Amino acid sequence: MRNLLYALTALAVMGLVFWAYRENYGTQKALKQVAKLQTEIAGLKENLGMQRAEWAFLNRPSRLHQLALLNFDKLKLVPMSPSQFGDVSQIPFAPPPAADPAGSPGMAAGADPAAKTAHPAAAGGGRTALNTPLAKPGQKR
Repeated sequence: MRNLLYALTALAVMGLVFWAYRENYGTQKALKQVAKLQTEIAGLKENLGMQRAEWAFLNRPSRLHQLALLNFDKLKLVPMSPSQFGDVSQIPFAPPPAADPAGSPGMAAGADPAAKTAHPAAAGGGRTALNTPLAKPGQKR
């Protein structure tokens, strides 16, 4: 009985040694991976800093002004002016719905209930506030 207890204890110790060995090497492998990732992160941060510096260098106002002057014929960039924007009065809004003397909601007087259109734009010739072209600045409607 005592020999069996010694054998089981020896097997348990060998099992614990094997487990500790695996945990030790697993931890070392994880630490190497962490060090590798930290090195990669440091390289990426350095690269990002370099790219930000390059972006700032390329977007200098003096450089952009020179590029705009060199490519004026192609780009036709001009300073913005208030006349380039539209006015609220140029936006075509939908007319208000007509008053219904019959009192039935959704039906105009004398309208045939069977002749309803599928889309409100179809009744108005297809023109709505969303697809009517805006007048250009200085152009009358």
